[in-house]
Amino acid sequence: MAATRTFVICTVLFIAAIAAAAAFIVMRPAPAPTPAPADPALAVSQPAPVALTAPTFDIVRVDPRGTAVLAGRGAPGSRVTLMSGDQEIGSVEIDAAGEWVMIVDRPLPTGSVELSLIMVTPDGQEIRSDQVVVVSVPESRDRTPLVVLGRPGEASRVLQSPFDGVSMGPLSLETVDYDESGSVIFSGRAEPGSTVRVIADGQAVGQTTAGPNGRWSVQAGRDFAPGVYNLQIDQIDADGRVTAVIALPFERASAEDALAAREAGRVVVQPGNSLWRIARRLYGDGVQYTVIYQANREQIRDPDLIYPGQVFRAPETNGPDGR
Repeated sequence: MAATRTFVICTVLFIAAIAAAAAFIVMRPAPAPTPAPADPALAVSQPAPVALTAPTFDIVRVDPRGTAVLAGRGAPGSRVTLMSGDQEIGSVEIDAAGEWVMIVDRPLPTGSVELSLIMVTPDGQEIRSDQVVVVSVPESRDRTPLVVLGRPGEASRVLQSPFDGVSMGPLSLETVDYDESGSVIFSGRAEPGSTVRVIADGQAVGQTTAGPNGRWSVQAGRDFAPGVYNLQIDQIDADGRVTAVIALPFERASAEDALAAREAGRVVVQPGNSLWRIARRLYGDGVQYTVIYQANREQIRDPDLIYPGQVFRAPETNGPDGR
């Protein structure tokens, strides 16, 4: 009898152990799946950050009244603001093609105005233009304003002028600049692809090839000594023939005077004898070119004695517009 009871108890305990083991197997959590090895072909590459460039001017047209149409380029989706010094003139969105157009209905003031751009991207980045446009609006508002586009250290571009500069057929000399070292930069237009050679008193100063848009620029080194020269500019075709020539007097200012022109609010006389440009660090505070003329009348009583390249002093002014 005792043996039978012991057998029954052992049997019950054995069955209970089996049931508990079965319950553990059923209720235990499933093991975490082993991650599949990464497939480089399926990896999503992150786009490289895009380097943003500063906004630029392409077109600036100003009528005698001072109203203007401007166009340029920038980062698509950004907003570009036109500035006159620290004053905001207007702003527009840059389209998907990276282009912008702005109409300025409120006339620009007379005298010299310096225009620049500020671009703000959708994520809030602010980028200023390194280009500056100098607009000189005559007091009488009866002549085409002078519009000069430039960037420090490069030749200026005359976008619009009341003067013709100096030209012979397709060849023209538009601007004379001095860079940060006092070297002379000549620039103008010629037949696209032609060779342009600059000669002073029979000695070659430099030569270049006109670009697809016809623009050319030649930089003369500091070994180009100060003095008055007979300047000659030749346009040469692919066969080596001279097809156009410009000849005019030119005064190469000393490097010291050229640097003073950049740093002390002086101006450099331009081709055409009346084409003035602002030259305090190329595009510093501007003054009216007519004011500069009046301040230097003792040097320019005879217009024939004005040479491109001369450096004239600028009078002290009460404001950035020369008044």
